[in-house]
Amino acid sequence: MSVNGEAVRVGTGTDRTDEPGWEVDPDDDWALAVVATVGRQLRLRREAAGMRVGEFAVAVGYGEDLVYKIEAGKRIPRPEYLDTADEVLGAGGLVAAMREDVRKVRYPKKVRDLAQMEARAVELQLYDPLNIHGLLQTPDYARGLLLMRRPAYSAEEVERFISARVARKAIFDRDPAPELSFVLEEWSLKRPLGGRGRLRQQLEHLLEVAQLRNVELQVMPIDREEHAGLAGGIEVLKFEDGSMVGRSAAVANGRPVSEPRQLRILELRYGIIRAQALTPRESASFIEQLLGET
Repeated sequence: MSVNGEAVRVGTGTDRTDEPGWEVDPDDDWALAVVATVGRQLRLRREAAGMRVGEFAVAVGYGEDLVYKIEAGKRIPRPEYLDTADEVLGAGGLVAAMREDVRKVRYPKKVRDLAQMEARAVELQLYDPLNIHGLLQTPDYARGLLLMRRPAYSAEEVERFISARVARKAIFDRDPAPELSFVLEEWSLKRPLGGRGRLRQQLEHLLEVAQLRNVELQVMPIDREEHAGLAGGIEVLKFEDGSMVGRSAAVANGRPVSEPRQLRILELRYGIIRAQALTPRESASFIEQLLGET
């Protein structure tokens, strides 16, 4: 999906023949089409300017191999690459304008698909038994979690995932705002993953989000003797036309479902989980207490 490191500037005494960049997911047809179109436009503008690949590579400050791969649609160009290319080719902003399309294909397909559904939803019911839900994570806390993954993500992959999560947070700025319900496990609020400093900032962020009128945040205590969420996480998204989409590891192997019987199961489980958890007011007080102890 991507490789380690950053695209390296030439002229430092080291000429890289295969400089790292953003690679395209071969199973992502839309991303492949976008990157191929951007690459073709860059090649046509370079040729129209009468520049060979080597000359252009020197002018933009990147290696020839990276230029070839971008023009062939095999690498996703970085925003700064497009800005520099626009200036070198005298494109008057037309090349730089492709940054928005390129920005979207940086995110993995499954993340884009999820973000598109979240952007249309008028109500979301979300339960994660393992971690603080991604929509609630601060970028620094998310970085700490991603850096713990084994086998390790590359630095490039970590930044891509963080960017994708930050982009999804636009859901909190929508107008009209969707109704958001979260249930968090107590243990996920206590374990100082990534360090206590990260956890403190995360707890402070949760208290801020919990104050939003369209958000209900509940905590499932460890000492509960009954728990309806032992089968795994739950996501239920409801749309303005009355349709719904749900997802859970325990139903259809985690694939999104819209069949009424499966959705009824997910809604039933989520409703019981909410009833077993602390109320939103109790949860806010509980998080404040944890913050004082962290």
